[in-house]
Amino acid sequence: MDEQSPVMPLVHLLRAVTVEFDLLGAEFAARHGLHPTDVRALIHLLDAVRSGTRATPGWLGEQLRLNSAGTTAAVDRLERLGLVRRSRDTADRRRVLLEVEEKATKLGWAFFGPVISEVVVAAEGFDAGELETVRRFLTAVLGATGRARADGQSFDGKP
Repeated sequence: MDEQSPVMPLVHLLRAVTVEFDLLGAEFAARHGLHPTDVRALIHLLDAVRSGTRATPGWLGEQLRLNSAGTTAAVDRLERLGLVRRSRDTADRRRVLLEVEEKATKLGWAFFGPVISEVVVAAEGFDAGELETVRRFLTAVLGATGRARADGQSFDGKP
């Protein structure tokens, strides 16, 4: 990639934002006695609630790229802390569903709420067309990073 490309400052800025969010997540984990995987699990579970996805341990394991034992350990930790609960699916009693407890949502908002509020205020300074451009860009970046991860690319670009 050409470092002189006018797009590279945007790539570096996106990386800096990613690092800052990662540091915030690590601080949240440390303050609440969580493993970094536990924070990622909570994020996936909260996203599942927003999208209407019925989250099962198998689904969560796929999202986290963990085997069954690793997923069980993460769910056990979150359940012990009162952040997640297991329940039986009423449509299929054999299936276990994972539900985020109100305590997890409150902890998340208490910690991340201020930065989310600042991001919302910043976004409100953009018009609808600009927001659509940002959404398209971030969606494309998300797709590219997801494909790279799914393809097993290493940092040198070799599979």
